[in-house]
Amino acid sequence: MDSGPYPQSEADRQAIAEAAALLREGSTVAFPTETVYGLGADAGSTAAVEAVFAAKGRPSDNPLIVHIARRSDLEGLVTEVHPSAAALIDAFWPGPLTVVLPVRPGVLSPLVTAGLDTVGVRMPDHPLALALIRAAGCPVAAPSANRSGRPSPTLAAHVLEDLAGYIGGVLDGGAAGVGLESTVVQVQPDGTALVLRPGGITAEQLAAVLGPGAVAAAPAAAVDDAAGSGGMSTEPAEAPAAASAQSPGAAQAAGDSSPAPRAPGMKYTHYAPRGALGVVRGASARGVAEAAAGLLQAAQRAGEITGLLLFEEHKALYPAGAAACIVSLGSLASPEEGARSLYAALRRFDEAGATYILAEACPDTGLGAAIMNRLMKASGGTVIDAG
Repeated sequence: MDSGPYPQSEADRQAIAEAAALLREGSTVAFPTETVYGLGADAGSTAAVEAVFAAKGRPSDNPLIVHIARRSDLEGLVTEVHPSAAALIDAFWPGPLTVVLPVRPGVLSPLVTAGLDTVGVRMPDHPLALALIRAAGCPVAAPSANRSGRPSPTLAAHVLEDLAGYIGGVLDGGAAGVGLESTVVQVQPDGTALVLRPGGITAEQLAAVLGPGAVAAAPAAAVDDAAGSGGMSTEPAEAPAAASAQSPGAAQAAGDSSPAPRAPGMKYTHYAPRGALGVVRGASARGVAEAAAGLLQAAQRAGEITGLLLFEEHKALYPAGAAACIVSLGSLASPEEGARSLYAALRRFDEAGATYILAEACPDTGLGAAIMNRLMKASGGTVIDAG
């Protein structure tokens, strides 16, 4: 596909025209972005946005990101843009950065903002997405195009796996490049940026624009409260039950009384495979491997179908046949590869019928922060400490 702002082939133009017509008619369309596939609807139409929530089975207090195709489109959506927010927009749009800004009253469906006075906005860096939004002639509200709680889709086939029969259509643009959702930031009155969700733009990249000390993660306590996750276990590895992930339903029930989060992905368990998932961390790769191998063997003896998510450098630390399904996220030295392949890896465990899955933790820096955020969400906060 042409890398310019507009697709050039006749097939692309026809597919975009059909998808744009669906959006204008109030239907839903899944479309590719550089992060993951989104499920789009006219952000100004409550009926259309309701169809997104219904297709996904998504809680209505989880706000949606609004996608635009031109910087000038911001003016009609928000009341102001802080200079620090403008600097980030200049540096990273189009791209995997969502900026939370004060919403202009009356221009968006209240379902998009979950009743808040802010809205998250981004400009995707994908020619099909940009062309679709331009052709539709409206801002497009779009969460990831999967059933709520499931791993996000990085291929059109993943969308169809979850949503075939529930949506108006799918615009196929091949594999997503980044593989993880956008970073979500909210600029504070003093010009510092609060990272509400780590993603494709790292905290280090944000700090390179705003300056040292000008970027902070959302307070852990606030995220835990909003997520309803009950925090993380820090107990030593014991029996397989220690890695049983909290179900999405339980996490949602626990979070029902919390205020609406400012950004998607803060309140509920997300990205989860169907089997129970635990994240194993420790002071050494060998210690992690020994603890994980012991738990996996015990789980196999108990009749579980086991899965193991590891990094390439650690394969030799595990005994042969350590799990029924072993998936590598690539090298620790190349977190971009891990980010691209994470959701597809979680879906592979579903294909294998895995009921008990362990994942190695990775360093919580750079893109590793986003990978660990997704693994913690997918596991419902279940951590096994290998010591």
